[in-house]
Amino acid sequence: MRYLTIALTKGRLAKQTMKLLEQIGISCEEMNDPSTRKLIFTDEARRLRFFLSKGPDVPTYVEYGAADIGVVGEDTIMEEDRKIYEVLDLGFGKCRMCVAGPESAGKLLNGQQQIRVATKYPKIARDYFNETKNQTVEIIKLNGSIELAPIVGLSEVIVDIVETGSTLKSNGLKVLEEVCPLSARVVVNPVSMRMENERITALLRDMNEVLTREQEKERMSSAQDS
Repeated sequence: MRYLTIALTKGRLAKQTMKLLEQIGISCEEMNDPSTRKLIFTDEARRLRFFLSKGPDVPTYVEYGAADIGVVGEDTIMEEDRKIYEVLDLGFGKCRMCVAGPESAGKLLNGQQQIRVATKYPKIARDYFNETKNQTVEIIKLNGSIELAPIVGLSEVIVDIVETGSTLKSNGLKVLEEVCPLSARVVVNPVSMRMENERITALLRDMNEVLTREQEKERMSSAQDS
């Protein structure tokens, strides 16, 4: 039986994913060693192979079959637009893609004038303004602190991920519009889904059962608190 290869987004998403997998009996102790320099980790019992990658690369590995399965944020899936199947919402890593800027910029989001938009996500921003709002925009691609752009006059607004909004508030900015909610997703290579359907489907089913149980616990806890 060949390995199923899973690409995980480095950092918090990888840790949360491994915590979920441990609940269905999949473990990889090597990944918990902070001193390791290994690039690939295996669960021999289940014939699973894992590797860590930067988020934007995960859909690429999955599309080209270097990984059968990937775990990555919905923002990256939307921006990369790869030929992959999005099969499961993991429910963690929740945040929002938003249009933000100074409060005075709100009146510019009326679709009647061209504005400049700074973002790490040019495709998402362009699709939102052109298709949803029918507004012409000039997209400025940045890689660093997006919040700086409207402060120094590079753009009128930004499109970026917002979790708590504290960074925006600290810099005199606010959420003006919400583009879409985001969370971590499981993606699968289409060929792998056909060739290894039984194994992949079983893995997804087990993961979904754990997520469903956890959601039910949260609902019950909320009901008791109220």
